[in-house]
Amino acid sequence: MVRFGVIGTNWITEQFLEGAMGAEGFELAAVFSRTSERAAEFAGNYGVSKIFTDLEEMALSQDIDAVYIATPNTYHAEQAIQFLAHGKHVLCEKPLAANASEVKRMIAAANQHQVVLMEAMKPTLLPNFKKIQDHLHKIGTIRKYFASYCQYSSRYDKYKEGIILNAFNPKFANGALMDLGVYCIYPLITLIGEPNQVEATSVMLESGVDGEGSVIMRYEDKEAVVMYSKISNSYLPCEIQGELGSIIIDKIHTPEKVEIRYKDGRSEVISVDQPHPPMYYEVVEFMGLIQQGKLESDLNSHQNSYSTMLVMDQVRGKIGLVYPNDK
Repeated sequence: MVRFGVIGTNWITEQFLEGAMGAEGFELAAVFSRTSERAAEFAGNYGVSKIFTDLEEMALSQDIDAVYIATPNTYHAEQAIQFLAHGKHVLCEKPLAANASEVKRMIAAANQHQVVLMEAMKPTLLPNFKKIQDHLHKIGTIRKYFASYCQYSSRYDKYKEGIILNAFNPKFANGALMDLGVYCIYPLITLIGEPNQVEATSVMLESGVDGEGSVIMRYEDKEAVVMYSKISNSYLPCEIQGELGSIIIDKIHTPEKVEIRYKDGRSEVISVDQPHPPMYYEVVEFMGLIQQGKLESDLNSHQNSYSTMLVMDQVRGKIGLVYPNDK
């Protein structure tokens, strides 16, 4: 068994637990919230009695082996390092931190204390992403990667009413790039690696975050184009274009239907059924690392998380998006 504590009691934690409860060996042992009332309410929904309102007390607890961190991005690094320093394994929501400097510190802490640190980036751990990797050679030399994740946020309606929720508040290192763009960039880094050059544009909102954006990343013999938005919808599939054909992906954030269309007119569906909730697969990967005595995932590796954040730092530099963590 791996005894988990969860830090954060929002909808993403509920989704995490929906997947985690189906994973063999998972045990929810403790819940943290800033108030005992909210912690007790959330814990009660899952039959858990151990609650915390003090992070240091939780980090010192002998009742947990690992934590899942789902707090605002601003707090990821310091909270993760606090638990890593006390020998607790950390599964941290995406993006792993607010900038690459913080990611570097988190990795150093995990290595120093010999515990697992993994970014909870779900698409790269889904069975259909493995299918993309396994069939990538069939499309020949890759020339273009295109990914789009544009989803109108219900919180944007509140924003237009003058109510700035966390999703559009730079204080919490939020915005379209951090929330949605990362889903497009992380799979690119995993499949192709870090680009040589990054160009970016965006629509900046008065609150100080990006509402939407576009990124062009150049490699020696290929390029990647990424679009993301929290203020409009897109219904386009994603593509990896090669000289022999293209891999068409319905949704980069949760690939369900994946097919190859060859230049000679043939098509081949390569996707498989994914019977579990999407976050189940990241929990299984994370717990497997702990049980096998490994310190990092081969797919959601420290290097992939760091490289992704380096690219995102470059994007923010191009569009003028600054967070308190950068100072």
